[in-house]
Amino acid sequence: MHGDRLLLGPGPSIPYPEAMEALSRPVLGHLDPEYLGVIAEIGDRLRAVFRTANALTLPVSGTGSAGMEACLASLLEPGETVIVGINGYFGERICQVAQRGGAQVVRVEAPWGTALDPADLLAAQRANPQAALVAVVAAETSTGVRNDVAPLGPELAKTDTLLLVDAVTALGGTRLEVDAWQIDACYSASQKCLGAPPGLAPVTLGPRAVAKVRGRSTPIHSFYLDLGLLQDFFLSSPPTYHHTASSTLAYSLHAGLGRLLEEGVEEVWDRHARIGALLQSELPELGFSMVADGAARLPQLTATLLPEGMEEGPARKRLLTEYGIEVGGGLGEFAGRAWRIGMMGHAATELSVVTLLGAVRELLKA
Repeated sequence: MHGDRLLLGPGPSIPYPEAMEALSRPVLGHLDPEYLGVIAEIGDRLRAVFRTANALTLPVSGTGSAGMEACLASLLEPGETVIVGINGYFGERICQVAQRGGAQVVRVEAPWGTALDPADLLAAQRANPQAALVAVVAAETSTGVRNDVAPLGPELAKTDTLLLVDAVTALGGTRLEVDAWQIDACYSASQKCLGAPPGLAPVTLGPRAVAKVRGRSTPIHSFYLDLGLLQDFFLSSPPTYHHTASSTLAYSLHAGLGRLLEEGVEEVWDRHARIGALLQSELPELGFSMVADGAARLPQLTATLLPEGMEEGPARKRLLTEYGIEVGGGLGEFAGRAWRIGMMGHAATELSVVTLLGAVRELLKA
């Protein structure tokens, strides 16, 4: 067994101590009234973090990709059109999931490392007014780019096209306003800025999205990820059995959200902004350069090109084996020449930055 890892990759991040302690609570059955009470409280806490009043707000069993699949499977029928913003790996994944479900995909692209232009997505909707969805990643984990999703909702609300936002790395890390920005559906993950272990995918659906789920002419092709059935399981009284959900993971997410809300949602956004800026101001002094430019750069996930002569794989391996620090390698066109450094949740501290930079200095000496 290795000692503790300092998890500074693109996820999982280090859980809050309260989230880890909660894992030791006794296991409950998935229809136990106490467990369903915890789920109800998780819903309330998620509404506060998503900044929404949506009734259908719940944790899907599975990681962030399960949230993605649940939303796409539940909101798209075979043959329907989805407009997808693509400027990194996870925009591409939305395309793959949608296509596997039989949807027609209209791609709106920007180069990896740059932000999508909201005007391009809205223009694509005007050219494809029949589109059921516009889907966009708020925080592109592959490149450290923040996409501006705020202008999309008010415009799409005038149409029959819904807005789906991937907030896997965004939720709890940077400003996200589901109701104020008129986002119809949004999903995230427990293991990034929410400070819990992997295994649950928070999802919230607004009234237009719920109407779409309930008004389908074809059944949702995934039973396990059917948000209509999950609503009947978690949010109806009496509950309708659906699957054996984990009370253990629920307790942990409940505790992580409690810690976040105790600090304050906006205060947590400010902490991520401060720590991300600190890291990004120090890295260039060691020869690193940023993938994203300042205006589009995420604070909680920094994609950085390595200094000349530093071998990506061997350096990352030494960082892990000699210093116990995990960072992520680059994806796509940045594979082999970039690192992805997460300062998320409980790990978003000055100590994390100082520890990482100290270890990197030692690697550079060698």
